[in-house]
Amino acid sequence: MELFRSEEMQLMQLMIPAEAAHDTVEALGRLGKLQFKDLNENESAFKKTYASQIKRCDEMGRQVRFISEQVAKAGLPVGNRLGDRHLEFDLLENRLSRLEKELMELNANSDRLQRSYNELLELQLVLETAGTFFEDSRSQADAMGSEREADYTRESAPLLETVAPLSEQPKAVQLGFVAGTIPVDKLAPFERLLYRATRGNMYLKYVPVGAVNDPVTGEKQEKAVYVVFFAGERAKAKIIKICDAFSANRYPFPEELSKQHQMSSEVTVKLRELHTTIDAGKRLLENALRTAASELDTWSDMVHRETGIYHTLNKLSVDVTRKVLMGEAWVPACERHVVQNILHEASLKANSTIGTVFQPLVTYEMPPTHYETSKFMSGFQGIVDAYGIARYREANPAVMTIVTFPFLFAVMFGDIGHGVLMLLFALWLVLSEKKLANQKLGDIVGMMFGGRYIILLMALFSIYVGMLYNEFFAMATTIFGPSKYVCAENENIWNPVEMQFNESLCPSAFEDGLAMKQRGSPYPLGFDPAWRGTRTELPYSNSLKMKMSIVMGVTQMNVGIIHSLFNQRYFGDSLSTICEFIPQMIFLNASFGYLCFLIILKWVTGSTADLYHTLIYMYLSPGDVDCSGQCPENKMFPGQGFLQVMLLLAMFVTVPWMLIPKPFILKKRHEERQQSRSVSYGILPSEDRSRVGNDEEAALFVSGASDSIEEQDTSSQEEEFNFGEVFVHQMIHTIEFVLGAVSNTASYLRLWALSLAHSQLSAVFYEKVLMGALQTGSAVGIVIGFAVFAAATLAVLMVMESLSAFLHALRLHWVEFQNKFYHGDGYPFSPFTFEKSEDE
Repeated sequence: MELFRSEEMQLMQLMIPAEAAHDTVEALGRLGKLQFKDLNENESAFKKTYASQIKRCDEMGRQVRFISEQVAKAGLPVGNRLGDRHLEFDLLENRLSRLEKELMELNANSDRLQRSYNELLELQLVLETAGTFFEDSRSQADAMGSEREADYTRESAPLLETVAPLSEQPKAVQLGFVAGTIPVDKLAPFERLLYRATRGNMYLKYVPVGAVNDPVTGEKQEKAVYVVFFAGERAKAKIIKICDAFSANRYPFPEELSKQHQMSSEVTVKLRELHTTIDAGKRLLENALRTAASELDTWSDMVHRETGIYHTLNKLSVDVTRKVLMGEAWVPACERHVVQNILHEASLKANSTIGTVFQPLVTYEMPPTHYETSKFMSGFQGIVDAYGIARYREANPAVMTIVTFPFLFAVMFGDIGHGVLMLLFALWLVLSEKKLANQKLGDIVGMMFGGRYIILLMALFSIYVGMLYNEFFAMATTIFGPSKYVCAENENIWNPVEMQFNESLCPSAFEDGLAMKQRGSPYPLGFDPAWRGTRTELPYSNSLKMKMSIVMGVTQMNVGIIHSLFNQRYFGDSLSTICEFIPQMIFLNASFGYLCFLIILKWVTGSTADLYHTLIYMYLSPGDVDCSGQCPENKMFPGQGFLQVMLLLAMFVTVPWMLIPKPFILKKRHEERQQSRSVSYGILPSEDRSRVGNDEEAALFVSGASDSIEEQDTSSQEEEFNFGEVFVHQMIHTIEFVLGAVSNTASYLRLWALSLAHSQLSAVFYEKVLMGALQTGSAVGIVIGFAVFAAATLAVLMVMESLSAFLHALRLHWVEFQNKFYHGDGYPFSPFTFEKSEDE
């Protein structure tokens, strides 16, 4: 497994006998080591050889999804029966078609029976509820009739008054009625519209009956039984239309009491019969789904596999006789013999008289990029791939990222306590790896689980840098012994904690500073705890962290430029080495490399030189180091002025060096190539031919691997060389590097800024929240203060600050480091594999 460069790839040609094509592609899919090229990409999908098979696979996929939905709807567990994995494609197609048809019929019958059952339930409610309306009306009518008859036959009536018999009294108008059910929320507008449509010539009677399954939708709704009384056919027609508009179901209701009881009995009998029939249908449907659920995963795998096989077969070209399929595929060079064995086994399995031909092809096409990564390496490789897939065989930044990314994160997040909390979380992710890998995680948790080893290294580096900063939740520690400083007024006072809590013990610590116990005897590791809380803490730590950020930044940028040398040497691009690598190294180190040299020299010698003035006067007044005698402390070594003049001249020379020679040399090479061009396009240039050697090695040759080869564009030998485009490209590249040397160096100051922000936030939470609560002396106050301190630490520092430091470390790698050498314009190796199809 090679990490610094991608795996070597070969473009191979396959000539597969038609009768063994399916079995051969299936075997290659199980192996998962070949990326097939589509030789029919310009052909319509409907005209490809296996279009009908793909259509059948799509139909089977739809059927499997339909059955899966039915199984999930029934709440049945999905099993896996290994015995049916060798079911033939045609048999599976017939079985899925029959099962789909059976399920659709059962569902249709069940829906129809359920609708009838719900309608009968509503009719039963109407018969029961509306019957009470009529019984009440009859009793009231009988009572009124009796009273009226008594009035006409009373003894006090005048003798001369003519009293008409009861039978000759005016008859009441015959009223019609409509009965049914309606949703409760529609009653108010339903009544208003009835009143307006009939001009008040109607009477509405309703009673809520609770939640009822609607016959149309099958959902439960709060409904009421209604009866609308009216007079005349015109009113009846209007009322029926209004009922239909409001989704009010209408049901027949006889006027005679005997017919009502008869209909109610018939409805009850039908409900029992329908209930029995529905239960039997449900049992039949459940049995069919239970049988399908046990083999659903197997069917899904088979459909995915067959779909992938036929899509791959459509990428192959068919010869005139239609007996051989021709294909091209990229394969890792180390897997070539494994693929050869698989092809031989597939030919034997298919009983083919002719084996598959597997031979390399010479190509100028850019191969795909493939890295064999472990679960530890995959997270760091993902950080690089998120910026862009590496060009084939170019240097992989992920190797350096394993160390530099967590370290730069730790520079901004360094704290022993915070690092321990992150370490505990990372250890939980790592130790629960097998358990969490089988669970469905959310987006955020899944992303953190994928980068669990990144978090683990970030935590370890944060603890290490926290030791350098000597910070444990913003508290100074004495892990590596007591302070090397003592109070300048009293040498017996050396405990920094006592001085911090009682400033009267050593006032000079907060005004002038402290004194070393022994000169030249610094603290064993990191910051001396005596700096904590003193007046000079911030100036000292800020100065140190700012200079440290510049040194780290220039070092990482130099490493990036050195990576470009690795690429140039690997691809034989000596022109870029001379015209880009050398002047870039000179320019960067003559400017900011010299600044780093002065920073380290100042640390070693204890000089008091002002590096700001030194760097400014280097450009504004070359050769003047001590400001014309006004700042003699700025002169740090003999010959410093002469060295600065020479560095400045070297910087001015490197700019035209990067800009001018390369385009003209490329133009001259192009003209020489035009004059001595061979008639055949298949002949490689001499420098490429000497490197390729034979046909098998020729398959490994890649054009466009460096800038010069890209500009020549050897993949298209006849393309016209455009000198203007090449010169403009080189000019942009030069300007970008010169300006980027300044802006990228300044960008690394974010290490200092975020480290300062993290340290000060930690100090604020510790001093103002936790220590403030402790000083109250109240148990309740201490508990509340600790809770607020813990919540602020987790929410602000562990979540927000860690995310901020992560994003800034990501930017430093993508922009400041990788742009020195990383092209990132490749494409990933995507082999044909059944595992990937099943995951999708």
